[in-house]
Amino acid sequence: MLPKPGIYYFPWELIAGQVPDGGSLRTFGRLGLYDMTQSRVTLMAQHGSDQHQVLVCTKLVEPFQAQVGSLYIVLGELEHQKDGGAVVKARVLTCVEGMNLPLLEQAIREQRTYQQDRDSSQ
Repeated sequence: MLPKPGIYYFPWELIAGQVPDGGSLRTFGRLGLYDMTQSRVTLMAQHGSDQHQVLVCTKLVEPFQAQVGSLYIVLGELEHQKDGGAVVKARVLTCVEGMNLPLLEQAIREQRTYQQDRDSSQ
């Protein structure tokens, strides 16, 4: 059986706890830190004046060529930690440096609007 497709969430939505535990998701951010010994990546994203960080477990996608400062998209499952934080268990971690980030954010909002309209008409 295939895993569910990941729903796009903005990094600031993950931090706010708007994603259920174990939920399949996609998110993005700039690679700020790669800890190879703990198989962890920190993705960072700017929203307004706030800087948001998303922890990503990379055990399933290693080895990979980490490019600090580059834009990445991650597909995986969210796992809430005992300390109140959350970690995305990555199934796919892709460098998408050069992607138009404002256009991606607009596309995510448009997709949500379309899906809400479709669901309300059924």
